[in-house]
Amino acid sequence: MVAAVTDQIAAVLAADRSELAASSTAERVAGILRTRIMEGLFAPGSRLSEEVLGRALGVSRNTLREAFRLLCHERLTVHEMNRGIFVSVLTEADVVDLYRLRRMIERGAARLAGDAPIALRKAVSATVDDGEEAAARGDWLEVRTADLFFHQAIGALAQSPRVDEIMRRALAELRLVFHAISDPEQFHRPYLGRNRLIAELVIEGRGAEAEQELYGYLLDAELQLLAVYGERKGVTAPPHRP
Repeated sequence: MVAAVTDQIAAVLAADRSELAASSTAERVAGILRTRIMEGLFAPGSRLSEEVLGRALGVSRNTLREAFRLLCHERLTVHEMNRGIFVSVLTEADVVDLYRLRRMIERGAARLAGDAPIALRKAVSATVDDGEEAAARGDWLEVRTADLFFHQAIGALAQSPRVDEIMRRALAELRLVFHAISDPEQFHRPYLGRNRLIAELVIEGRGAEAEQELYGYLLDAELQLLAVYGERKGVTAPPHRP
């Protein structure tokens, strides 16, 4: 059975209506849906009902369809003829491509830590605080969300709106990948300490060291995710790649 937008999800989205001015645009609607995908509100394969979402957000079908078009362009959703719009289900090839992109973007951004304003560096540390607090509560899905915001904050060190946009899209896709993980605590717990170490290096402006830590970190995470996908097929994950 394909997952659908439930009344509970609709209620969450209804709270987002305040962010939409009378002159709301498809880009703003797409931004809200992108954020909610990143936060895990929608599971891969979920059908996005025009009627339910339009009513929840208080926007027209035309606006919503344009927002869907934007999300399809970003690979977060897919349009299936005569069936509607569905949240994308990512493949192993998508994982490899996402991590190739992340190694390029995040390592370069971390290297610039010494040139970044202290406010941006502290923002990285704040996401680690959030993750540790969620772990203390045993809320591992919230740890996952904090981890994604940690990497978004790393990208922000580049002080580039274009990099910020790329990171938002990539991390929203990554959230869809994380749905394949059955035990979020087992996956995310080892990275809490690594996030803290990287945040400390960033705060101190030691960009080259932060970049080096991220290199191994992202390789390890990619291999773990590929192993999860491989287990479903009964194959072994590929070796490290540069």
